[in-house]
Amino acid sequence: MKNTEIQALTDEQLVHKELQLERDLIELRFRHRDKNNQLDDTSKLRKIRKDIARLQTAQRSRELAADLQKNALHNKHRGTFKPGAAIVSGGTAGGAFLQGIAQQMGVGEESAPDLGAE
Repeated sequence: MKNTEIQALTDEQLVHKELQLERDLIELRFRHRDKNNQLDDTSKLRKIRKDIARLQTAQRSRELAADLQKNALHNKHRGTFKPGAAIVSGGTAGGAFLQGIAQQMGVGEESAPDLGAE
């Protein structure tokens, strides 16, 4: 991600991009540590970490320019973030990834007991 691209983003887009990259980074870490070693290009981890750092630097610069406290932009816009398709090629949608992990662990497969039943 280039600085010109970052500067063109709105504050909300900046925060959303950072949050999506953090989700993608978590997914890549899981894939990297998988027994089958599903991650082909391990340099993606480093690239995403650097992009996250660039986005956070831009956020902090905007906060300082607007005389805001640290993480003010992040706190303001994180509630409007809706996970979308993963940015990393070959990835899955953010929510589907976590659902897949839950299924592998057996969470949510059985129905919850009805507490109102006699």
